[in-house]
Amino acid sequence: MTITRTLVLRSAACAALAMLASPSRPAAAPPAPAAAPAAAGNCKTYGGGKCCSPDVTLHLSKDDVYAACGQTEATFLGEVGSKDTCKYVFKVAGESEDSTYVQVYAPVAKEVLEKPTDPFMSFKKVGKVWVTDKAKSPKAQAQVSGSTGLYMAGRGFFVSVSASTKVCSKNQAVQLSKSIK
Repeated sequence: MTITRTLVLRSAACAALAMLASPSRPAAAPPAPAAAPAAAGNCKTYGGGKCCSPDVTLHLSKDDVYAACGQTEATFLGEVGSKDTCKYVFKVAGESEDSTYVQVYAPVAKEVLEKPTDPFMSFKKVGKVWVTDKAKSPKAQAQVSGSTGLYMAGRGFFVSVSASTKVCSKNQAVQLSKSIK
């Protein structure tokens, strides 16, 4: 009886220690650089939005968008942040600001697909990132021609980017894909 009780108590203690030692959910990404939290407080917001979370911007920064897409601080209107999303909004002459953005979505996920699946468009792999290639239906053609989708799988997270072709051409979006972390 004593051996059984000892084994049960040891098993329970080991299980409790294992639960404490293992994280309850996978880490979304490596920690943000020390300067990122300070930058988030000094951000330029757009349309009454909030600053983007450093957890999202570490995957694709505003400076990466500037470099790849030929944008500048002068064309940058601001950012709109939410829990897992950061939308960088730009001014493009003659275009509505509703369609001139680069949006980054980087949620924590238990199951991460290695490749995006979409019944309306196909993707091709460029480096470590999947890029929208062709529309599979006439209705999807407008979406494919209006924005470029980028997708990268991570461990415990994924990064999905939608770059308006008015801000970032398809070739520029492929260059932008090299900056996704």
